[in-house]
This record gives sequence, C-alpha cells and structure tokens, in this order.
Amino acid sequence: MSQNKNEIFVGIDLGTSQSSISTSDGEHHMVESFVGWPVDMVAKKVLKQEVLVGRDALENRRMLDLHRPLERGLLKEGSEKDVLAVRELISHLMEVSGVAKAHADGAKVRAVIGVPAEALRVNRQHLREAIRGFVDHLIIVSEPFAVAYSLDALLNAMVVDIGAGTADFCVMQGRYPTDDDQRTLPNAGDWVDDQLLKALEEERPDLRVSIHSARSWKESFGFVGNSKKPVTVTMPVGGKPAEIDITSALKQACESLVPPVAETMLDLIASVEPEFQEKIRNNIILAGGTAAMPGLGDALEASMKAYGGGTVQIAEDPIFQGADGSLALAMDAPRSDWEKLPA
Repeated sequence: MSQNKNEIFVGIDLGTSQSSISTSDGEHHMVESFVGWPVDMVAKKVLKQEVLVGRDALENRRMLDLHRPLERGLLKEGSEKDVLAVRELISHLMEVSGVAKAHADGAKVRAVIGVPAEALRVNRQHLREAIRGFVDHLIIVSEPFAVAYSLDALLNAMVVDIGAGTADFCVMQGRYPTDDDQRTLPNAGDWVDDQLLKALEEERPDLRVSIHSARSWKESFGFVGNSKKPVTVTMPVGGKPAEIDITSALKQACESLVPPVAETMLDLIASVEPEFQEKIRNNIILAGGTAAMPGLGDALEASMKAYGGGTVQIAEDPIFQGADGSLALAMDAPRSDWEKLPA
C-alpha cells in the first residue's frame, strides 16, 4: 500500500485477451479476459460456481455462456451480460490483489486504466460504469501511452501495442498524446487467428479447427520470416489422430500482419514535423502479446529501409508493461488530473 495507508494506487490494463493489475503495495496479477455463466442446472451442478473467470472459464467453455466482453478492443454495447462480464473481470482483479479488501476497510482507491485507443474514444462512459463502485478516483488512458510511461519513452518515441483485439499506435512528443498522435487497427492477434483458420480451410478442408486451437497454435508457434523447423500439430482426422503440418498456413497468417502495421507506423511518423521523424523511426517499441512473435520486429525494421531506416525493439514484459505504466502514472498524476467517481 502507499505511504498513506488510507489510499491505494492501482494500474489496470484492460485487454481483449488478458487483463492485468499492478498495485502500490507490489501486487501483480493477470487474468484471461473471459467470463462465463453455467448454461443450465446440470452445468451449475458440475461446476459448483455461479460464474467463472479467466482460464477456468475458457477451459470449461462447453458448459458456459462464455463472454469475451472486450472483443476487438471495444466494450460491447447493448449486451447486459457483456457489461456484467467486464465488472466480473474487474472484481476478480480487485479481489486477488487485495484492493477490494482495502477498499472495504476504508482505503480510497485511485486507479488508472489503460484501454485500447478506440475504446478510449468510443466507450469512455461505459468504462466509467464498469468501474463504478470499485474505485473512488479514475483516469482512463490508452494502452500504448501507459506502456510508454512505464518505459519512460515520453519524447521522440513510438509505441506499437499489438494485442489480441487491436494494434494501437502512439507517438510520444513529451506531453499527453492527442487523438492525432494515435492510431488503431483491427489487425492484431485475433485477426491473425482468423487468417490462420482461412488458410487451413483452403489447405485442408477435411480438418475441423476451432478458433481456440488456432489461437493456441499462433501463440505457441507463430513466426514471421523463416521457421527453423516445420510446425506440426496433432489433430483428429476422420476420428484418428494425425500429424498435420501447418507451417505454410501459419507463416501466411502471421506475415499478413506486417503490411498494415508497417503502413500505419509510417503514416503516423509522416504526420510528425519532419525534423523529428528520424528520431522517432529509431525509437519504435513493440508491446503486447502479439508483438513478441519471432521475426515481427525484424520485418517491421525492413519495411522502413526505403524511408531512411529505423530501429524496432521489443518491450520486455508484455503481460504487465501496461499495468505497471498505469500504476506509475497513477502515482505521479497531480490531483487535478483525477476524475472523482460517485459511489
């Protein structure tokens, strides 16, 4: 807890695939952004729980009304269950980190939440409603800005945060970024999963591959460039286990991410005053789970050769970089920057 024991600072990274929390008393926790409710009496009897969150929800999805409420980086509107799912995610993070108990004991909670840039623009009010009751004071920022803050990359830098739902771009110019300093693409991890399914359907129409299997293969074996060895997986074909080579389909799916990301990077750099563009090209940071894909950074560097070259580095901690940045911002922010939430 902070030096003032009646106040606790919290950084939350609310992501499409994973959500994480960092607190001022040193707690770090991550949960997969899935929430599910038993579909019927039998499922409830088997599971013995009213609601499942994270990995438990994903692994028991056959028995659940499963929700991924931040799909494509936006808090879904018009669905009561999706709103409840976001609150369950936040509640879970608050419980496991000890913040909920501290809040119940009278501590004031100041939270900075990092969200995809598009959610920041479109869903700000829905996010306020989702967090209401859990915190007393709130700041909402974009995920790439939170990453930049954690790395102290605040001047002449670009953060490209490639998660599951969106790829978010932010140029840092020594101040809070504006909408003009940021871009969002739907081309991210989920999009690669969809491309992998399509490629496999074309190559092997006899296979039945779920989106969950495609996601798992991309996360375990995804690459850009050349693979050191063939990528094979075991799949039932006609009821019998068979070894399937997915190297070509996986390569095609993963490399489809490079052109749109490279084009958006270059377009955003071009919007900066010319004398600062070279510095930004040589200070590009990739963050987010999808950004760690082997070969992606090298491919994006190669895309800049015709424009004077550039340097791309990978953030060290894709799971907690955003939450840690949000926490650092929470502890530095002046009182005037905070929005007070009604109870």
